[in-house]
Amino acid sequence: MFSAEFEYDDSDAEGYRGGVAQVGKAAGAEELAIKLFELPPGESLCPYHYEYVEEWLLVLDGAVAVRTPDGERPAERGELLRFPAGPDGAHKLTNRGEEPARMLMFSSSREPAVAVYPDSDKIGVWVPGGADDVMLRRRDGNASYYDGET
Repeated sequence: MFSAEFEYDDSDAEGYRGGVAQVGKAAGAEELAIKLFELPPGESLCPYHYEYVEEWLLVLDGAVAVRTPDGERPAERGELLRFPAGPDGAHKLTNRGEEPARMLMFSSSREPAVAVYPDSDKIGVWVPGGADDVMLRRRDGNASYYDGET
């Protein structure tokens, strides 16, 4: 048995300040990334993005606005949503309510993992063990495949 405590990162940008509890890790998960989030009013969980694994969202308390390629719609307590791998699964979660929202998100924990941020034209890569943290690059700023090679 374990208890979840939300951790807030002081370096998160305004508008993206939410708490996370790594409940999957705490329970010994090896194949799934399971995270419990607390999202204060007016905050978003992450910028609009998609990954190359499917992600799932279960709203536990409150409600969030869910932006997808089809537009924005509310998701309320008890709703379970699936975001497919790739561009069709792009999403952003925002708490437009007056009370904190709590959500459980889960997906594969395989690394390296890649996320694409269409609004800012960025790509992020997470490597196993977090040894190099995240590598974020804009698509238009990359070198060619053979640039710098001899």
